[in-house]
Amino acid sequence: QVQLVESGGGSVQAGESLTLSCAASGRVDLIQIMQWHRQAPGMERKLIAGLINDGSTMYSDLVKGRFTISKDAAKNVWYLQMNNLQPNDTAIYYCNVPNESWGQGTQVTVSS
Repeated sequence: QVQLVESGGGSVQAGESLTLSCAASGRVDLIQIMQWHRQAPGMERKLIAGLINDGSTMYSDLVKGRFTISKDAAKNVWYLQMNNLQPNDTAIYYCNVPNESWGQGTQVTVSS
């Protein structure tokens, strides 16, 4: 089993940045892909970024060019660097290992 804990959410103004962290524990050797999803109020949860162990990344068009996914392998921590945040980025952000585990989520609120 893999356990995931997100942190780093908060309230910011439009144009500011935040970095979310996802700390993994347990069977971290099972992690081949880490994804970040977000769920805005009243909306479905959406995949926004992913990082494969070979270094390949993917980004939703919603965040491409503004968000960057990365990891610190020594610490088993994955990051989502979010720049130029906008009010429509307001959501609960989750990290996810597909078919394995979800974090509890961290709230990001962006005001104009």
